[in-house]
Amino acid sequence: MVPHLTTALTGPLLDLEKRFLDDSTRIEQWLRGQWQEHTPPFYGSVDLRNNGFKLAPVDTNLFPGGFNNLNPAFLPLCVHATMSAIEKICPDARNLLLIPENHTRNQFYLMNVAQLATILRQTGLNVRIGTLLPEITAPTTIELPNGHSLVLEPLVRTQYRLGLKDFDPCAILLNNDLSAGVPEILKGLNEQFLLPPLHAGWAVRRKSQHFAAYDQVATDFAAHLGLDPWRINPYFAVCNQINFHDRQGEDCLAGQVDFLLARIREKYKEYGVTETPYVVVKADAGTYGMGVMTVKDASEVTGLNRKQRNKMSVVKEGLEVSEVIIQEGVHTFESINDGVAEPVVYMIDRYVVGGFYRVHSGRAKDENLNAPGMHFEPLAFETCCNQPEHALAPDAPPNRFYAYGVVARLALLAASVELENTAPAE
Repeated sequence: MVPHLTTALTGPLLDLEKRFLDDSTRIEQWLRGQWQEHTPPFYGSVDLRNNGFKLAPVDTNLFPGGFNNLNPAFLPLCVHATMSAIEKICPDARNLLLIPENHTRNQFYLMNVAQLATILRQTGLNVRIGTLLPEITAPTTIELPNGHSLVLEPLVRTQYRLGLKDFDPCAILLNNDLSAGVPEILKGLNEQFLLPPLHAGWAVRRKSQHFAAYDQVATDFAAHLGLDPWRINPYFAVCNQINFHDRQGEDCLAGQVDFLLARIREKYKEYGVTETPYVVVKADAGTYGMGVMTVKDASEVTGLNRKQRNKMSVVKEGLEVSEVIIQEGVHTFESINDGVAEPVVYMIDRYVVGGFYRVHSGRAKDENLNAPGMHFEPLAFETCCNQPEHALAPDAPPNRFYAYGVVARLALLAASVELENTAPAE
């Protein structure tokens, strides 16, 4: 199923999809050349927004947590892509340690961990799951709603290696985004491969660094195809030294909101878009849809009430927000039944391995769909994103999915560049 694109402006997007379809050979050649110069992250997921005149990433997650939402038919793709990633990193690998988030009560997340372990095991690896939770001092079995179970075990650290009791892994895969900081037990490992590297976690990473890298990738790609890069690239700005409780940084925030809205209005005028421009203000580090607000006028970020300031001041793990990114809002005009939908594309190594739609019946086309405490229905893609059908219309399922896959891979390439740029000095 592909969501209905509920807009009269399907023409420009169909034009974009048609360009991707017609130029698929050039696109794949360009991407192949890029991957010869840059190493992809082990895995990643990209949230996209599709508004009928623009298809752009709005977030890139380097610790994806929704493998349980993928179409089971894509499992072989996941396994083959994982084999490719492992062979490049640790060709003789036999043992792999998976370290998840500390969400032992989040059953959906734990089903993701179990699915990830299944994918890894099917590559021929012995996989065990170690936890950072101090209260787990012995192997602990957790039963899952789908009838499966997983075993969490306490980590064992020696001087330079990390493992479990009687288990010494070649590689350690983090499915924990390190929002609360880098635990001491993960530092100073110089004899094992840690995937992704520690500076990919939110203790170090910043969304603004990612979108700066994406800006360059999108500009280069658009020049190669003769596209306006704005069609695949959201404008953004940054404000540092923010303190929502003390109203510090409000002037910077209002000024950047005003500046971005003016730039977006110009583009809307150029393309004949009649929608109301908006921006999204969100914490420059962190995930889970926390610390996010939609803004249509600069006056909305000055004089926030206490409830709004509290909402914006703290993100996951209770961390205070001191830096924000102001990002061009991209309406999502895709809908399934009465629910607004946005695609989420999953990749392992440099390969697209599937995706799903985040569908939310309680949110509008200009709102954040990844909302804590809100219910959404993931809908798995029916076909994968790497097999365009040139004989079909540009918006046929394989071709729309292919367009998603192209833009998602651009975001993954940007993540590669970002991690190179932010790697600590040897």
